[in-house]
Amino acid sequence: MKQGTLIHGVILGLFCLGFGLALALTEWVTHDAILARAMEDRQNSLGQVIPTAIHDNNPVVDTIQMQDDAGRELTVYRALKGGRVTGVAFEVFGSGYAGKMKFMLGVDAEGRILGVRVLSHKETPGLGDKIEVKKGDWILQFAGLSLGDPPTAKWAVKKDGGRFDQFTGATITPRGTVAAIRSGLDFYAAHEAQLLEVN
Repeated sequence: MKQGTLIHGVILGLFCLGFGLALALTEWVTHDAILARAMEDRQNSLGQVIPTAIHDNNPVVDTIQMQDDAGRELTVYRALKGGRVTGVAFEVFGSGYAGKMKFMLGVDAEGRILGVRVLSHKETPGLGDKIEVKKGDWILQFAGLSLGDPPTAKWAVKKDGGRFDQFTGATITPRGTVAAIRSGLDFYAAHEAQLLEVN
């Protein structure tokens, strides 16, 4: 009985060892490809919120690390042209109907929104997912806006007395999106000197 248990234990141990080695080998072989894909995805997201016309550097690799107001580590991607920071992009977070939403927000040196794109969300298909640019143009309305345009009180959905439309049957998602974008503009205003500083 004990010898049979020992043999089974050895077989199980060898199986686990082999599986672990196979996983390690797979990770080692695909590591560079995974990093390249992640870089490509990040470049694509940044390309949608930082126009190529405003920079002569690569914002994907020209970054600074900061903390947002919630204490989260934040990577700020900077666009430079002629040695001057012309815009930045960073992640902002909002609460939707189904949980956390994450966006990439691009802001120019004057504090105007260059663009906003959804990075992740779990909102209801056909309702809350209208924040995605591939589902509609609702998210595009923020380009060109700033903290003063519209006035502070109007940075809300219309149901709350603000400027921005909510979706039929879905108010929580646009409300969380507007709040996330507004918080990103507040972050930019509070840290403008650091964000625009050229080392």
